[in-house]
Formats: sequence, structure tokens, C-alpha cells
Amino acid sequence: MYRSHNCGELRISNAGQEVTLAGWVQRARKLGGMTFVDLRDRYGITQLVVEATADAALVETASSLGREYVIQVKGKVVERQSKNPKMETGDIEIIVSAINILNKSVTPPFTIEENSDGGEDLRAKYRYLDLRRPPLQKALALRHRLAQEIRTYLDQQGFMEIETPYLIKSTPEGARDFVVPSRMNPGQFYALPQSPQTFKQLLMVAGYDRYFQIVRCFRDEDLRADRQPEFTRIDCEMSFVEQEDVLNTFEGMMRQMFKNAVGVDIPNPIPRMSWYDAMDFYGSDKPDIRFDMKIHEITSVAQGHGFSVFDSCEYVGAIAATGCAEYTRKEIDALTEWVKRPQVGAKGLVYIKCNADGTYKSSVDKFYTPEEVKAMADAAEAKAGDLVLILCGGRRKAQTMLGVLRIEMGNRLGYRDPKVFAPLWIVDFPLFEWDDETNRFYAMHHPFTAPKPEHLDWYYSDKKEDLERVCANAYDFVLNGTELGGGSIRIHEAAMQERMFEILGITKEDADYKFGFIINAFKFGAPPHGGLAFGFDRVCALFGGQETIRDYIAFPKNNQGRDVMIDSPSAIDQVQMDELMIVSTAQNTEE
Repeated sequence: MYRSHNCGELRISNAGQEVTLAGWVQRARKLGGMTFVDLRDRYGITQLVVEATADAALVETASSLGREYVIQVKGKVVERQSKNPKMETGDIEIIVSAINILNKSVTPPFTIEENSDGGEDLRAKYRYLDLRRPPLQKALALRHRLAQEIRTYLDQQGFMEIETPYLIKSTPEGARDFVVPSRMNPGQFYALPQSPQTFKQLLMVAGYDRYFQIVRCFRDEDLRADRQPEFTRIDCEMSFVEQEDVLNTFEGMMRQMFKNAVGVDIPNPIPRMSWYDAMDFYGSDKPDIRFDMKIHEITSVAQGHGFSVFDSCEYVGAIAATGCAEYTRKEIDALTEWVKRPQVGAKGLVYIKCNADGTYKSSVDKFYTPEEVKAMADAAEAKAGDLVLILCGGRRKAQTMLGVLRIEMGNRLGYRDPKVFAPLWIVDFPLFEWDDETNRFYAMHHPFTAPKPEHLDWYYSDKKEDLERVCANAYDFVLNGTELGGGSIRIHEAAMQERMFEILGITKEDADYKFGFIINAFKFGAPPHGGLAFGFDRVCALFGGQETIRDYIAFPKNNQGRDVMIDSPSAIDQVQMDELMIVSTAQNTEE
């Protein structure tokens, strides 16, 4: 038996017991003639003591221990004289009677502690060492607990966990596919699924009315902190349901996850907001409602006073930053430069200081009377001590810029506490997005999303303005300014699906080639159905109070999509290239 207990479970109630532990040496230090060793495993740390009066061989072995040595120890649990309240095992220590070195270690390239001295690239290269650190162990333990809660809840709701294929047909619509050459079918390729969308709909056609899986998905897209080329979804689908059924089912799942995994109660019911209100008041379809600071349209009071920047634009909007009237000119200039960054895209920033004495100071005072400046501040619902920040432009573009500015001010003012959770459903999305460059409609979600039943007349209209009014029977789950998941009631009739392809400019031949299997399936009695998918990695990160998902994935990729630990992607040898009938770029150049 390598161990009788783990390194995190012994307490004062175990005093007097003879125990066997095994783990990694966190640190070893001498104090007088005694040697103290912190022994670590994924459950915690236990302090070991080798007394000066111990057997000479034992003292010598203890003196030889280095960081990350793997050892087994035997000894007696005693109460510590100098207790450590920061450790769960801090009331006890082990008086060691035997040490067995199971494996020595070279000196690790960084400290394996709560706060490491290793940079991100170095820790990624030695990910297996980084995973020994308590923050990552806690992150993966949380991921495990959440997965168990999901499976338990969905099983209780009658869902079946069914796997779908990883090697599928390429149907590029949105992000790029990862493709896999087929040796047995030369010149042809599989694609790795961006989602199991069509398969879960086919399962509904097949009569499996409640499906789920915690599934790996793949997208070849540019990366950032909350994106990975391979990621995990909680993928779900239900038959014979309307939107209300889906929302109620998954509100229950999120409520159970919050309660059982992190001990937090969330609102019941979860608030709902239309996409149009989200854009108008928050400048985002994933608003953070932990704080107010809504966007207010002030176009009517801002225009008509000779300030050409406002007079010439479609929309003028403002937010009131609480208590920021004390901002200096230097701070406001810095904020102005911040909104000019490409990530925001504003050409400038107008401000109004609402001073505590009831006066107003604006950057456009020469165009407005004091009463007119006050009217703009009032339209933004500003109070004494607030700083009104104003942007203008096209309606949606200006609102989006204000939404980014709102989040920045929320960060600066400390309103975005990761320990506070504010979930929200966004509903009533537009079904289509018009793109002026390509002169065509795109599906805002995906081409299998059904229109709202009350908008079918517009859906079958040939008028662009009618199609722009159609709302999708779709919904997103938003938490703290992040979209955690989304879904829709699906199209289940062949004629309606064919109309969708027609609107999106997908020819019948192209639709038959890419989606013929699902269109044909709909002709065999497809039930009404709908579903939802959550980004599991994002769920884990937000539940853990973090913005990046990498700590919640055991072996993530970097921003270039590389795994620097195993040096992947990498070249393959010529034999493999020949088997797959792939010609390298170098060969093409030579020829």
C-alpha cells in the first residue's frame, strides 16, 4: 500500500495514528537539527518532521530531498505546536519514521506553488508541471464537479447521452473547418465538427426526444483568451417543445450547477431581455447587468445647436459614469485616446462633468448654453458627481462603441466583481443579418434556426425590409457579459428549410450537396424540436471567477493554435504524405 491517507485529509482527530503518505516534495528546509518537508498531492499539503534524534540514515535521506522528489513516508500524526490556519492540515504534522524515495527529480524550471515564478510560455512548455499547482488542480476539480452536475441533472430530466461522429462532411458556414484527408478515399476529406448540429437534429427525427453530450468541437479561427481551436460544448436537443420549455429546462440545470458546485443561488426566474433592448441600452448582445450605467439616446437634445459632429450623424448616445466628475483633463484625454483604438473605433469623445455644486462643464461648451448642456446630462440620467461620456455615429455602431466603453468604465470603477453572478436570457434576435459588401443576407445564428411563428408572412416575403423584421425563435444564455450558450427552435419542415437556403443565397444544388441528408430526413416525419448548447470551458472559467478558459482545460493550445509541450502541429514524414496523396508546397514549387 503506497498510502493510507492523502496529503489533504489528516486532522487533529487523527493524532496518534500511524500513517503512510505519498506525494511530491513541495519544499524541504532545515531548522536546527530538524528537517521539515512539505509533502503535496492534489488533495493538499501535509508537513513532515524528521527529528534530529532520528536514525542517521533517515536524517541523511531527508537531507537529500529536492523539490518535486516523489516520496513515500511513514510516521505518526501529532498536534503541531505552531499551527498554520492557512492550511487545512495546519493543526497536525507527521513525525517521520521512514522515507522511501520513489523517484528523484531534476530541479523544475519554475516554482510549483500557488503563485509561480514561471512565465506563461514556460509553463505551457512544461504543462504537466504547471498542472501540479493548486490553482490548476482546483480549476480541473471544478470542471469535474460541473460535468457531474450536468450529467446528473439531465439524466433526471430524461435526457440520453449519445455520441456523434468526429469525422464528418465539410459544410463550411461561418468559421473554417479543420479537415482530415482520407487514405481510403484519395483526394477526399473529412471535416472535424464545429458542432453536432445536424446530427442532433437527425436524432430528433429518429425519435430520441431528449439528447445531450459533453462533446469536443473544432473551429479553425483566430484565437484569444476565451477561444481554443478545440473546445467543449454541453450540447442538448429536445423534441415536441417550444421556446418556453427549453428555457425552463436549462434554467433548472444552471440553477443546480450554481447551487451544488459553487454554493450560489441565482434568480428564479432568470431575467429576459430582447436583443433590441440589449443593443439599445447596453450596446452588446451579451450585456453585463451586474451594474447599471445604461446607454441613453440623446440625439434629439444634442442636435440642432450648431455642433456639426452631432448634427451630421444618425445617432448620439451617452453613459453616465458614477462619481467620475473628478477626472482630470489628463485622465479624460487618455480616455479619449482609448476610445480611438481600433478595438473601439471612435473618432473622438465628448464629455460633460456634472459637478457637485450643480454646475456643468463640457468639452463642447461653446456650442451649447448651460441649460442645453444640462438637458443632455439629464437625458443621460446623470447625477451630481457623474461624468457623462458621449459618442455618435451610425446607430448600431455607436451603441456598440458605447457598450465597449461601458465595460471599460465598469472595470475601472470595480463594478465587475467575479464573485457576483448576473445571468440573463437574450431573446428575439433578428433571424438575418444583411451584409452590404456581399449584398446578401446571412443567418445571425445558423441556417437551421426557425423564424418566430408570428413572423412567417415576413419570412416568405420577397421584400428586404420584411426579411429584416423577422425575429428568430432563438435565445442566448449570458452571464456577466459573456455568452455562455445559445440555441433555438429548429426548422423541422423541408419547405421552410429550403426557403431559408433560398434567402441565404444557397442554391438548390449547393444545399442538396451540403445538407441534402437533413432536408431528406425532414420529409420523414420530423417532430418540432429545439435545443441549446453551452460553452463548457467558458462555464467552468466563469464559475471559477476567471476570464481565460485555458486554466480549465488540461492541455490547451496557445494563441497560434500550437501545443508547445508536444510541439504540435508538426510535419509528417514523406511515407505518410504519399499514403494520403498529399503534395507538399516545396514539391509544388520545385515542379
